[in-house]
Amino acid sequence: QAQLVESGGGLVQPGGSLKLSCAVSGFSVSAHVMDWYRQAPGKQRELVARIGSGGSTLYGTSVTGRFMISRDVAKNTVHLQMNSLKSEDTAVYYCNSGSSRRPWGQGTQVTVSS
Repeated sequence: QAQLVESGGGLVQPGGSLKLSCAVSGFSVSAHVMDWYRQAPGKQRELVARIGSGGSTLYGTSVTGRFMISRDVAKNTVHLQMNSLKSEDTAVYYCNSGSSRRPWGQGTQVTVSS
């Protein structure tokens, strides 16, 4: 039974924007540190954004100033707003709890290409 369902990915031109969503079941996003990771072909999974249970945020150097993580408590969903996208952002994006890891979901593919 999936606890993490990512969506919102797609094909976008460089400089464009996408908003990813992570629908969470089985635990409250308000009580967990929530992370967004990404994995490009041939590369390790890397942390790109984190939001603490109190709302503090952390971003990877490569995405700071361009990405914003947020939490919708009413929908028990975590979002990743991605702006000024570039080809290096192409990857499968995953969410997970940073407090208590769940099985990884399928992720959502983001492809930045002209």
